[in-house]
Amino acid sequence: MKHMSERRFGVGIIGLGWVAEQHLQAWKGNPHCAVVALCSRDRAKAESWGTRFGLQSKAYTDPEDLVRDPAVDIVSICTINSQHASQAIAAAQAGKHVLIEKPIALTLDEMRRLESAITAAGVKSQVSFELHWSPFFQNVRALLEMGALGRVYYGEFDYFSGNQHKWYVGWDWVHTRSQGGSAFLAAGCHAVDALRQFMPGEPKVVTAFAGNFTKTFEYEPTISALVQFSSGAIAKVASVIEGNIPYTFNVRLHGVKGTIVQNRFVSELLPGQTGWAEIPTIMPDTPQVAHHPFQGEMNDLVDAILSGRPALVDIHDAVKTHELIFAAEQSAREGGKPITLPLP
Repeated sequence: MKHMSERRFGVGIIGLGWVAEQHLQAWKGNPHCAVVALCSRDRAKAESWGTRFGLQSKAYTDPEDLVRDPAVDIVSICTINSQHASQAIAAAQAGKHVLIEKPIALTLDEMRRLESAITAAGVKSQVSFELHWSPFFQNVRALLEMGALGRVYYGEFDYFSGNQHKWYVGWDWVHTRSQGGSAFLAAGCHAVDALRQFMPGEPKVVTAFAGNFTKTFEYEPTISALVQFSSGAIAKVASVIEGNIPYTFNVRLHGVKGTIVQNRFVSELLPGQTGWAEIPTIMPDTPQVAHHPFQGEMNDLVDAILSGRPALVDIHDAVKTHELIFAAEQSAREGGKPITLPLP
């Protein structure tokens, strides 16, 4: 028997769209993994990808067939938003570990059923909030851990991206309520995830307002929420994906000893500081997925499987992010009514 550190896992990828190539390359970059199955509605595409990337992989057109393949140990789900939950449930019930593109579900009920299925199956899970592994996020975490800001009491997190109909290959489905979901679910969930990473305590109350100002989406593509935390801290998180808006991902944190604004900071730890200090780093300054750090995400899930620990962004962590999203959307529907977390 091979030592656990030498074990190899067969990976199956469902959905061969915009983000799938980055998943595939990251799985190839992990020494414990081999991509053994690809699933697309177009069999020829699944076959051509196998040839293009030099894989010994089977081609499937039905996700159910892929998850039943005994050679598949891990399933990467890269389909449209509305399919994530059902396909992840099927994979977990087949005993496969799962990596699920965000969002994990479009409704609270779907999300609950997915979390229950993964828990019952005892498989490992990772949700694709890959910015956890971005150099910029790593720097923010390091500054917080060394106490450069002291007690954080206020934060702002924003996802701004416009003119998606001009550049996003998934526009036909992402702008619909049934398949794209909402401004937070389709895009701004990365900002909500950042809020949960960097603010102290757990979200307790949220109030939000939303609007559809350009009428290019079926849902409200602009939403802004104010969140109070168990620590007493407060934060604003927004997603604006309509209109003529250059892509911007904002992070601002205020603490009693310092402040972070993007890659600049001031801190009492530097008593001679007279202005902003800037950290040269790779910023999350484009929506193009080829720019994002998927390798760290896949490596973390594989290490979690080998070591038996939870993955960094497992289903239970992602549920908290999505609960905040669903609560904010409920508040917006009800005219800014405060919603208490966790949701029932």
